[in-house]
Amino acid sequence: MSDTSLGTETDRWNHHPGRVALNPLFSWPPRPMAVLRWYAAYWLVVSTTTLAVALAFAFYWLLLPPLAEMQTWAPGWMLHVWLANLIPHCTLAGVLHLWLYRWRAQEKRFKFDPRDPATDNGSFTFRNQVHDNMFWTIASGITLWTVAQWLVFWAMANGWAPVIHPRENPVWFVAMFPVLVVWSSFHFYWVHRLLHVPVVYKRAHALHHRNVNVGPWSGISMHPLEHLLFYTNFAIHLVLPSSPIHVLFHGYMQSVHPIFSHSGFEQLYVADAKRAKMGDFFHQLHHRYFECNYGTVEMPWDRWFGSFHDGSEEATRETRARKTQMYT
Repeated sequence: MSDTSLGTETDRWNHHPGRVALNPLFSWPPRPMAVLRWYAAYWLVVSTTTLAVALAFAFYWLLLPPLAEMQTWAPGWMLHVWLANLIPHCTLAGVLHLWLYRWRAQEKRFKFDPRDPATDNGSFTFRNQVHDNMFWTIASGITLWTVAQWLVFWAMANGWAPVIHPRENPVWFVAMFPVLVVWSSFHFYWVHRLLHVPVVYKRAHALHHRNVNVGPWSGISMHPLEHLLFYTNFAIHLVLPSSPIHVLFHGYMQSVHPIFSHSGFEQLYVADAKRAKMGDFFHQLHHRYFECNYGTVEMPWDRWFGSFHDGSEEATRETRARKTQMYT
């Protein structure tokens, strides 16, 4: 990529929402109303966070067997856990892809990058970006996500992981949901930094970064080594008391959420109106410039550790300089 300013490159973007906004909880001086608005936008409206909560409760009742059945390895309950992951992920990614890219229902409104998914491109498995992403998402991502949950459920069922019931400890049951968001953000940042170490990047993470122009199936399209590292964050359930509902929520949050954050569009546009926020400009910048924004907007890890890109031309120059230092 030529060393042009973000402003010049932005001219080739259909939509650019301006500067990145981080969680105001960590700003100084304190901004209590901004903090309330921030968390209300995640927990009190339709969002990927509340969608993950709803999916966790729904599939807990619809498909998940009692923990007692998980004390021994058996195809029945293991298949149910796999289906609880496969069905919502493929349904959401598939429908969103059809809406945005096959039916072009909102054309290019709110699309960050005007290009379509790549076809006849040897960089991708099957020479097709969407087919590549679907293969790695299902064959590796959903498989290893499910294996991690099998291990946690088995440990819970055998008394080797602490389990809580919402009726017995309702306060901690509710608190565990935001705790998992913070934990996942922390874990993701440091695993992501590791994945950008050149030797690990070339061996594993480069597969995900084929997707400069991301789409709904790009979210967890990764190399198996990256999935193994990514899903080690389920280990928190071996330490902190949680319930099977939390384990399901944790999986949906970190695996279904990327469907929308990698959609390539900032907004879902239906019936000539904005209906929901989808894309994540913060992470879109990471896919464009690589060596920045390793974490999430929920926590200021990138600001604290010097890898934050706010969408400005100055941040673009700093990111490119850092990338040159790392790869030369």
